[in-house]
Amino acid sequence: MDVAPDDRRPAGYQRWRDLLFLHWPVPRDVIRPLLPNGLEIDSLAGQAYVSLIPFVIAESRPARVPRALAARFLETNLRTYVRAPDGEPGIYFFSLEASSLLAVAAARLLYGLPYFPAAMSMRRDGADVEYVSHRRGARDALVEVTWSIGDAMDAAVAGTRDHFLIERYNLYVARRGGLYRGRVRHPPYPLRRAAAKRLRQTVLSAAGLPTPTDPPLCHYSPGVDVEIFWPERIDHRNP
Repeated sequence: MDVAPDDRRPAGYQRWRDLLFLHWPVPRDVIRPLLPNGLEIDSLAGQAYVSLIPFVIAESRPARVPRALAARFLETNLRTYVRAPDGEPGIYFFSLEASSLLAVAAARLLYGLPYFPAAMSMRRDGADVEYVSHRRGARDALVEVTWSIGDAMDAAVAGTRDHFLIERYNLYVARRGGLYRGRVRHPPYPLRRAAAKRLRQTVLSAAGLPTPTDPPLCHYSPGVDVEIFWPERIDHRNP
């Protein structure tokens, strides 16, 4: 688990629940033009990946706001794996969808993240979950997925593909003429096996990525409680 500096206090808290991780290998030369200057592709055995993650933010609140006033909404993000100029690994978001207009506006304003409002729904029936996300005003950006939750897995071990794809504690964003790193802190994800029974998505193509032809590698997590820290500028040379 990444440890934020001891003298920093979280800017906010969230509870992430019912996460489905869908991963695909993607050619490096496809991802490279989509990254801002200063970020390098983080690959595993030479292979780059993108991941699509629908989930529930069961609680979201600034640090000084009581839990009784926390927001709850659905979110779906599309990300890839990168390293900063100092070599620290993290993720870069191509897009994020949220069912809360307030969350979209706040994330765009405060973090510069590419959030979009979406009409979203989620229904769970035993071990089966049905999740739908349609970006508002964009017919070419949708996710419709049904998955089945399977048996428990061991925690992801450092050096494995599971760990590479799942245990990430930094995000990177280019804004205001610079490159910024935002940290999160949470325990390792508890994992379960998952199978995508039905999947229709167009958010990859909306981001300029090829539509996968192979089925995704899937993981499910019941969730973690998260501390979120303010982003810090790390590279003043980024145009």
